[in-house]
Order: sequence, then C-alpha cells, then structure tokens
Amino acid sequence: ENIGKTLNNKTIFLSGAAGSIGSEICRQILAFNPKKLILFDQAESPLYEIQLEIKRNYPTKNTEIIIGDISNKSRVEKIFLSHKPEVIFHAAAYKHVPLMESNAYEAIQVNVLGTKNIADLAHTFKAEKFILVSTDKAVNPIGVMGISKRIGEHYLNYLNTISNTKYIIAR
Repeated sequence: ENIGKTLNNKTIFLSGAAGSIGSEICRQILAFNPKKLILFDQAESPLYEIQLEIKRNYPTKNTEIIIGDISNKSRVEKIFLSHKPEVIFHAAAYKHVPLMESNAYEAIQVNVLGTKNIADLAHTFKAEKFILVSTDKAVNPIGVMGISKRIGEHYLNYLNTISNTKYIIAR
C-alpha cells in the first residue's frame, strides 16, 4: 500500500534501467500504475532489450526510453526539465569489484559524480523521493567500488539535512 502511494500516478525516473537490478526495478514499478516511467541508461543493447520487453508485456504503460550517461549533468538536467520526475530510482553504478579496482577513475566518475548529479537535480526540481540502490560493500568499504558507493551515501545523508526531497538508501 505504501509503495503504491509512492508510485501510483507519478512520473518516475530510473537510472541504470538496463542493468540487472534496474530492469527488475522497472518491472516492479510497472506492476503499479505510474503516470510515466523514464528508463535511462548508457547501455544501448540492454536498453533496447528492456524496451522490447516493455512493449511486449506492458503495452499500455507510458514509458520513455532515453540513452545517456549520468555523469553528463546537462543531459540529465534537460530530461528533468522536460519530465519533472517526482520519484527517482538511482540504480546506475559500476558494481564489479575487481574491474573497478583497475578502473578507479570510472568508478569515481559514475558512482560519485553521477550520483551527485542526479541527487542535486532531484533537489533542484523538488522531487518527492530519491532512492539510491546501494550495496553492502559500502558499509565497511575496502576497495574503490565500495568507497565510491559510500561517498554517494554520505552525500545523500547531507542532502537530507538541507532538502525537502526525501533521500533513501536501499541496500
């Protein structure tokens, strides 16, 4: 019932929509009655696959598929300006621990700066809720991936002290 109140007749933005976690969140959101679901990801082929699945399984649902990178703040800002999302699910992140240890710059770029971009825009556009899909690796981080996710969590905790948007960390 509480989830329904959060999602029914709302415009929802879902980053990382083509990933394993994001695509499952998408399916669960569509089981409710959102006004519109905006699926955002940088991965073209998986995003196309989820688009085909939605057309097949949820043909009457109002969705918009958008390719882009959360690190590109001006791109995301244009989407927020156009659609004014009320609820944001932020699932976009690099999650593979060994790969991120070798590519620390990219982990920081996406997991920290990308999270900051979307979180700041949620505040600017007065979204009701921002849900960060985090990881247990952020609890006591020992590597780049966990540390980058933990920094994002700390930033959301700060935003909760200054914003009317409710920032939620889901692990």
